[in-house]
Amino acid sequence: MSRNDLHHIFSQINRPSRYLGGELGSIKKDQETVDLRFALAFPDVYEVGMSHLGFAILYSVLNTQASIAAERVYAPWPDMEAHLRASDTPLASLETERPLADFDLVGFTLQYELSYSNVLNMLDLGGIPRRRQQRADTHPLVVVGGPCAYNPEPLADFFDCAVIGDAEEAVIELCEAVRASKAAQEDRDTLLRRLSVIEGVYVPSLFEVRYHEDGTVAAIQPETADYPRVHRRFLNDLETAPYPTAPIVPFMNTVHNRVAMEIARGCTRGCRFCQAGYIYRPVRERSPQKIVELIDQALEGSGYEEVSLLSLSTGDYSCIEPLLKELMNRYARRKVAVSLPSLRVGSLTPELMEEIKKVRKTGFTLAPEAGTERLRQVINKGITEEDLLTATHNAFTLGWRRIKLYFMMGLPTETDEDIEAIIDLAVKVKRSGKGTEGGADVAPSVSTFVPKAHTPFQWEAQIGIDETLRRQHLLRDGLKNRKMRLKWHDAQLSFLEGVFARGDRRLGQVLERAVDLGCRFDGWQEHFNFERWMQAFAESGLEPAWYLRERSEEETLPWDHLDCGIPKAFFRQERQRALTGTYTPDCRTGPCSQCGVCDFDQLRMRLTATTAVVKSLETAADNKPVSEERYKVRLRVRKEGKARFVGHLEFMTLFHRAVRRGHIPVRFSAGFSPQPRISFPDALPTGVESDAEIIDLELFQPWTSQQVVSTLNAQLPEGFRVLEGAGLPWQTPSPSACIREVIYRVELPQEVPADLPERLAAFLDAAEVPHSKEKGRQTVNVDMRPWVLGLDLADGALMLHMKQGSPTALTAHLLGLSPDQVRALRIRKTATVLDQ
Repeated sequence: MSRNDLHHIFSQINRPSRYLGGELGSIKKDQETVDLRFALAFPDVYEVGMSHLGFAILYSVLNTQASIAAERVYAPWPDMEAHLRASDTPLASLETERPLADFDLVGFTLQYELSYSNVLNMLDLGGIPRRRQQRADTHPLVVVGGPCAYNPEPLADFFDCAVIGDAEEAVIELCEAVRASKAAQEDRDTLLRRLSVIEGVYVPSLFEVRYHEDGTVAAIQPETADYPRVHRRFLNDLETAPYPTAPIVPFMNTVHNRVAMEIARGCTRGCRFCQAGYIYRPVRERSPQKIVELIDQALEGSGYEEVSLLSLSTGDYSCIEPLLKELMNRYARRKVAVSLPSLRVGSLTPELMEEIKKVRKTGFTLAPEAGTERLRQVINKGITEEDLLTATHNAFTLGWRRIKLYFMMGLPTETDEDIEAIIDLAVKVKRSGKGTEGGADVAPSVSTFVPKAHTPFQWEAQIGIDETLRRQHLLRDGLKNRKMRLKWHDAQLSFLEGVFARGDRRLGQVLERAVDLGCRFDGWQEHFNFERWMQAFAESGLEPAWYLRERSEEETLPWDHLDCGIPKAFFRQERQRALTGTYTPDCRTGPCSQCGVCDFDQLRMRLTATTAVVKSLETAADNKPVSEERYKVRLRVRKEGKARFVGHLEFMTLFHRAVRRGHIPVRFSAGFSPQPRISFPDALPTGVESDAEIIDLELFQPWTSQQVVSTLNAQLPEGFRVLEGAGLPWQTPSPSACIREVIYRVELPQEVPADLPERLAAFLDAAEVPHSKEKGRQTVNVDMRPWVLGLDLADGALMLHMKQGSPTALTAHLLGLSPDQVRALRIRKTATVLDQ
C-alpha cells in the first residue's frame, strides 16, 4: 500500500490527527539540500511525545543545521499498528513520510522503562532488524538517550550507541562523526569506535559483561584501555542553551499543551530516592530576562494560552517571585495562564502563592513523599509537617479548593507506622482548610518506591507485589474511613519498572520475547499484560523478583561503567546518612555537599542573583484598554486534504491559536475562565472536507474583513484557508442559528445500488425514516427525514441538501453501506445557505 493509500485509513482509526504531520512549526526540508537524515523517535503515543520538551529541543537543534533533516516518529496506537501490519506499510516520519529504515540515524528518547517494548516494536514496524548484530552497515545507526540511558543495559543488544547526559551539543558532534564516517566509507565497527571518542557517547559493543553463577555481574570489561568508562556530557550554561522559540503546535490536545519553559536545570535538594536530582546536577538557572524573552517569542510563534515554568523544583528558582510577577503582569490581559507544576513545600511563600492564583488557579499539588518526620529525614526531603500545613492552609485561604498530595510507599526503613502516618497527615491537611471559603478537598495518591541507578538508594530492595498490595489496602481503607479516596500506582507496573530500572543485559532476551508475545504500551493500563511478561521471563529462565533484591555495596552494578559525574563513594556515604537519619543540607544555601560534580570553573552552580531586576517587556498594545465597542466579522473557511481528519474540537483550538498569533482583537467572555468570543458551526464529521465552514469573530477594535482574512491565512497550517469574510452588525445571531441549508457532495463508489434514484425518491416521499445510532453506551433512535431538504444525483456524485444531521449517517442509509465504508468515501460540504 502506498503512503497516499494509507491516508484512507485515517478515517478508520482513533484520533487520526496523531499521524497527519504538517503542524505549524514542523519543518519539512528540501531533501536535495540535506546529506544526513535523523529520525527522532519517541516510544510512546503522539500526545505524550509532543509534550516532551527535550524532544522539541533536539528537533530544533538538529534542524538549525542546514544539511541535517530531523523528522519525528511516534509509536502508533494499536489500531494504527494493525493497519500498518495488514497493509505491509512501514512506520514512517510525519514530515516526509519517509520509512524509518531510510534514515541515517534513528534516535529514541528513553523516558520510562515501560516504553522499552515500544522501542523494539517501532524498529520492527520500521523495517530495521532489532539486534545490533543483525544490522548491516546500510541500516540506520540506532541511538538512545534520556534519563533511562543512565542504565540502558536491558536494551544494550538493540542500540548502537547512547548519549549519556545533556545532548544539545553532543548530538551535533554525533552527526558530524556520522557524516565524516560516510565520507570515508567506513564500516559500522569503525564508525562506532569513532563515536566512542565523543564525550558522553556510550558504545555497548565496546564492553564485555561477564556474570557470576548467581547472576550478579562479575566484570564489565572494556575492549580497549582508553575507553574504560563513559563520562556524562554536561551543558555548562543554560543561559546560552538552545530553546525552540517556534514550537510545533499540534492539531490535537496533547498531555502538556502549552509553552514549556525550562527556567533551571538540576536540583541540589538531595532527595535520596530521586534519580533526576543527581543526574541533572549542578543547578544551572536561566536569567529572568532571558526567560521572559524566550517565552514572549514562543507565545508569538504558537498562540498557546498557557505557560509552564519547568525545573525539578521551580519554587527554588532564585528570583521566582519577581519573575512570576512580571509574567503575570505581561500576560494577564492576553488571558495567558502561568503554571508552576513542580512546587516544593519549603519554597512556597504567601506572596508567591498570591501571584500563582491571579490569572487562573492552575491546580495545587504538593509532594510530602512520606508521612513521618523520621522517614522524611531518611529520604532527605527537608520539610516538616508544620511547613506542609502552613502551605496548605495558605492555599485554601487564597482560594484553592483542592490539593493533591503525592506520597511514596516502600521507602527504605518504612514501617506500618509510617503508612498510617500518611492517613493522619492527609487528615491534618484537610483540617488546615477548615473555615476557609468553600471548604477543602484533599486528594492523596501513592506510588511504589522504585530504586534507581545513580542514587544513594540504588542498593536498596524494592517491595514485591503482595507487600505493595497489602500497604495499598491499609492506606485505602484508612483514608476511606476519613472520607478521602486514594489513588495508587498499579503494583504489577511498579514491579516491572523496578526489574528494568536496575536490570542487566540478560533482560534483552526477556524483552524480545515479550514483544513477540504482543507486549507494547506497557505504561498504559489498558494495554499492559502482566501474564505475557511472566511467560517471557519463564521462557528465558530468569526470575524477575531477583532484580528487586537488596544489593551489596561491594557488588559490581550493571551501570558501573557509566559515570553520572557523582562518584559511587558519595552515594555510599549518603546511604549511610539515610540509615542514621542524618540530613544533608542543600548546597544552594548551605555548605558544599562534596558530591564531586562541579569543577568550580566551567562546570559549577550558576544561580541568578536574587536581586536581579526583571525588565518589563510590556508594549503599548499590552497596556491599551479593551474598547467597549463591538464589531463582528463572518468568515467562510475551507478545510481539505489531510486537514479533514482534524476533529471539530481540535479545529476550534487550532483556530483560536491562529487568532492569538495574528493579534486579532477578539473579545473575551467574562468570568473565571474567559474564552474568546468566536462562534463555530455545528461539528463537521471527521474526514469530511468543506468549502463552507462559517465562523464569526466578535472584535473590540474595527478591523476590516480583509485584514482578518489575510492575517488568518498567514497563520493557518496547510489544509485550512479563509476564503472570504464580511463585516456584520455585532447583534447578528451565531452561524448555527442562521443556517437554512447545508449542501454536501458525496463521490459515489464504483459500485452503487442499481435502484439508487428510486431510493432517493422513496426517502423524500417517506413520512419518517427511523435511524439508530450509538451515543455513549446507549442506542438512540432518531428520525432522519426532517434532516433532509432534497437529494439528487449529479456528475457521478450524490448531492445532499440538509437542514441538520450527519451526512455520513444519511449516506450510509441511502447507499446501504457500513460506517467504515462511508468514511472511506470523499464527502465535501460545498455550500452553507444562511438566513438573511
